[in-house]
Amino acid sequence: MDRKSVAILIFSILGMVVWYKSINQMYPPKPTPQTVTENQEAPSVNPTLMETAGSPGEQESNTPLTAPVGVEASTLILDMEYEGLRNKTVSLDYNFTSLGGGIESILLRDFNVTTRREEDDSTTEEKVQLNHHLEIPAMSVLFGSLEAASPMPYQLSQQGDQIMATTQTEEGLRVTKTFTPTTNYVIQASIRIENTSEQGMNVPEHYVVTGSTGPTTPEDKDLYMGLRYGYEDEVEEVKEGWFANRTLGCFPGTPRTTYASEYGPIRWASVDNQYFAMITIPEKPAPALVTQQKALPAPSVETLQKHPNANPNPKAYLNAFVYPATTLGANQNVEYQYTLFTGPKEYNTLARLGKQTNEGVDAVMGFTGWFGPFAKGLLLAMNKLVDWGLSYGWAIVAVTFILKILFWPLTQASTRSMKRMSALQPQMKAIQEKYKEDPQKMNRKTMEFMRENKLNPLGGCLPILLQIPFFIGFYSMLQSAIELRGASFLWTSDLSQPDTLFIIPGLEIPFNLWPLLMGAAQLWQTSMTPPSPGMDPAQQKVMRYMPLMFVFILYNYSAGLALYWTVNNLLSIVQMKLIRNETAGSPPTPTDQPKTPHKGSPDWGQSYRKPNKKKNP
Repeated sequence: MDRKSVAILIFSILGMVVWYKSINQMYPPKPTPQTVTENQEAPSVNPTLMETAGSPGEQESNTPLTAPVGVEASTLILDMEYEGLRNKTVSLDYNFTSLGGGIESILLRDFNVTTRREEDDSTTEEKVQLNHHLEIPAMSVLFGSLEAASPMPYQLSQQGDQIMATTQTEEGLRVTKTFTPTTNYVIQASIRIENTSEQGMNVPEHYVVTGSTGPTTPEDKDLYMGLRYGYEDEVEEVKEGWFANRTLGCFPGTPRTTYASEYGPIRWASVDNQYFAMITIPEKPAPALVTQQKALPAPSVETLQKHPNANPNPKAYLNAFVYPATTLGANQNVEYQYTLFTGPKEYNTLARLGKQTNEGVDAVMGFTGWFGPFAKGLLLAMNKLVDWGLSYGWAIVAVTFILKILFWPLTQASTRSMKRMSALQPQMKAIQEKYKEDPQKMNRKTMEFMRENKLNPLGGCLPILLQIPFFIGFYSMLQSAIELRGASFLWTSDLSQPDTLFIIPGLEIPFNLWPLLMGAAQLWQTSMTPPSPGMDPAQQKVMRYMPLMFVFILYNYSAGLALYWTVNNLLSIVQMKLIRNETAGSPPTPTDQPKTPHKGSPDWGQSYRKPNKKKNP
């Protein structure tokens, strides 16, 4: 390695350190966080809301309806067991509250908040909860303003696995809700709004809250949270970037806090984070929906001590269907039916739900667009290998090996073509030098030369181009596939997270080994790749150290993606060595050797002697 190469490598490493430190300075944790414990960050009941709901005068200021008085706050817990993730029995706790008469939270007993290995295994792991960040429960009915309205108190009752919630205003408007859990993280909900009076009643515009989402762990990034909804046969996705109002995804503008659906009617809607989702499917499409972004309390001192990389500005999202104002005659009613999914983004489970409801709810996985089929196919292939007894780490290795075998003939032909093109480079330079005064003729002669020698200028790029969809497929899959969450491999405790071994003292930078191995393997492969003909030496150096850019990009991404790219590079190195041994000592011979000339034939660049004619004796 020459001095320039060493200098480039050193400056690249220093650039990575400076870049990481700059990011931490741009988005530092707040110096004075709120002294709130982790259990207090997500209160289940807001006392002020209860007082407001129990006061008829204050309730009338927010809505034209009068809430009932004298209903005490209560909760009911419904413990259910399902045949869930990867054909295992999973347990869920539905927590119902009388304040709003809906689902206050969902406790997923089989999913831990933290997936990294702890030295002390005796400590009880905190379990994942859904819909617990905000005070408004799922399936709440709010009249008037979504921002100002408060959940009304309900009477809760239980018959077997069925939960009922009932409330009635002084004007005679009764709201009755029924919740019936089924299978696969699904609960059926019905809401009946009826006029029990003897005269007509105007029901104002009202909202049915479908649920809320927030971070699962303190380190969760906002970019994975947002909403999706289906209309007709299309899916609309709104993420954190829309609320931040960024230009080109980088430059923030004036933040927005409320999103109103641009399309409709709404066939289904979801609020989700990276690995979990709440999906609501109305029996009849809803007219519209609205989503609000809400700021959550800053991480506490205790949280920052345990999670130094905690998100300093966590956010949550509240989703609701919007129904227009209507008039109910005496003893008339209106009823809404919903299918509510509250669980992990497990593709097989969501695919079954999609078949049952005839809705494309598996779109919450993010497997859409051109690269969606690749992500879906890779996930299904890995799941099949895991069913045969492999771990997800070895499944990634096996899938990478299978892809390399499938592309082996193409890669082999490409490598041979590049070596052949390198061997014929002197002749191509001679042609370029001969016709340098006529660029058009030079290009024509060069193409003729390459065609005669069966050279393809794009042959070296084709295998890389064909691998890009699979690389992006892995990238997309790892963003939402919960199968890899908590999956260990070698020293990696969670393939869905960076494989941080320790924090570099003084720099406060995590030491992630897989991206470094990926970069080293890619540098090795690049050094073995023959340079493209005609490429400037400076461009060759840039291409040689291009892998360092991937180290920057993937350094804090999931270890599973770095594992895939590392194994792929190692297999490519093995293939290149096999081809090199195969062709060692036998350089390719050009096919443009002079043919037997005839009269008037051009000069072939070689000596030619006409045969002597023999005289007859």
